[in-house]
Amino acid sequence: MKTIKSNQIILTFCLFFVFNISVFAQLSSSQIDSLVNDAIEKFQVAGTAVAIVKDGKIIHEKGYGVISKKTNVKVNEHTNFAIASNSKAYTTAALALLVEDGKIEWTDKVIHHIPEFKMYNAYVTENFNIQDLLTHRSGLGLGVGDLMFFPDGSDFNIDDLLSAFQYFKPVSAFRTQFDYDNLLYIVAGELIARVSGMTWEEFITTRIFQPLQMDNSYASLSLIKDTSNLAVPHNTSSGDFVVLPNFKEMINGSAGGIYSNVNDVSQWMLAHLNQGKYGDSLQNQLFSVESQHEMWKIHTTTDVSRNSRYNSHFSGYGLGWDLEDKKGNMIVSHTGGLPGMLSITVLIPDLNVGIVVLTNTDPGGAGVFLAVSRTIVDSYLGLDDFQWTDKFYNYFKSKESEGDQITKDVWETVAANKNVKINEADYIGVYKDNWFGKMEVFKKGNQLWVKSYRSPKLNGPLQFYKANTFTIKWEYQDMNADAFAMFSLDEHGKAQSIKMKGISPNIDFSFDFHDLDLQRIKED
Repeated sequence: MKTIKSNQIILTFCLFFVFNISVFAQLSSSQIDSLVNDAIEKFQVAGTAVAIVKDGKIIHEKGYGVISKKTNVKVNEHTNFAIASNSKAYTTAALALLVEDGKIEWTDKVIHHIPEFKMYNAYVTENFNIQDLLTHRSGLGLGVGDLMFFPDGSDFNIDDLLSAFQYFKPVSAFRTQFDYDNLLYIVAGELIARVSGMTWEEFITTRIFQPLQMDNSYASLSLIKDTSNLAVPHNTSSGDFVVLPNFKEMINGSAGGIYSNVNDVSQWMLAHLNQGKYGDSLQNQLFSVESQHEMWKIHTTTDVSRNSRYNSHFSGYGLGWDLEDKKGNMIVSHTGGLPGMLSITVLIPDLNVGIVVLTNTDPGGAGVFLAVSRTIVDSYLGLDDFQWTDKFYNYFKSKESEGDQITKDVWETVAANKNVKINEADYIGVYKDNWFGKMEVFKKGNQLWVKSYRSPKLNGPLQFYKANTFTIKWEYQDMNADAFAMFSLDEHGKAQSIKMKGISPNIDFSFDFHDLDLQRIKED
């Protein structure tokens, strides 16, 4: 469901390199094959699919690698991947259709449609409109509340979500700062359901997939009956390919629930490049030109790239799309990420070009989709061959090494302090956070342990680190999410509260442990 990290990576990364001069032309299919195969080998990715549309036609669509390292079935252009946060643009298109139907206005207050929606103060609650759900300007922090759904398998429902926002602490003034958010898109999905009388999944299927003949796309994993051509997520953090389970459903899929393939996504890209028109003679209109202008208008500004390579002047977020300029051309894009599934969609409307890259391996998939899409975009912009694959590979390896060293030092400290005597009874008890619910510290055998009541994958041993801080190595290891637990003690040395944060600097932002405020429940 993510996008912000890739933007930050690109901005930071691009500051460190100067350029050579050899200009290269638009890539042939054989050159794309070589580019992708080189990238998936370097970044250790099981499978990838790539498609390019140009001037109203699919000019390249192909699968590379395998859908699963267990079966070695080959990826093809119809292999479905979780497209994660690329789903957000479908949600905004759905809302655009409801605007055109006369059922909503973009500036409608959310509480007009969802009266129980409540933000962190009365003013924001009363003035929060539909576009505020979509533009990452709520005043709340990056990924706030994602811990309700990461890892998957929790039991939070829509009522829990709608009541949670009042407990989050803002990090900026309302509508003044971009901080990427997933939970508000889930609220947008609920709004679509209440206004249309259909679930978000039904609306996306009937109003978008069916008209565009995206016949092999699905608005949720549960709708896929034949999984023989479904890409399987992988993780390579241990050095080898580990097959992961598919990410389980959230409340609705509006923030990141769609499964699709490069052939179907090509139809989606063509409709956007044709300003909402589709069909053999472009005789049909999915959404209006006015709706597309609204979706492709900057609503929240973001930092402009300082890389002189692209001579960029603006950068921001529209409605479900990142927007920027490169060499005088507007670039419309979005990325997506779930455990083991990383992807990107890029449109260059001025050149009538669209690119989609889908991958099924974490963390290497980010390197593949960034290097492949950036190289193809550069070829259409007439820029030199920047050797993106090698540069991104070196950059990611450096970041990985830095994070590994930090976590290695932490676990070495834990091992060195394993014989430090603590009064375990001072820490044992039940602690409650207003939006996340209860977590318990207890003895499991001879080991202190912690568990979440509502997110069962969040459980693991609590080991002394230093001072009043412990480490937690979760039993869940599909993603790197191990955390510190920092206890506050009363005058008798008994723990009264817990604050948490991730151990690794490379932890995914959706593990927002730092937003928890766990207070001991008083004993009767």
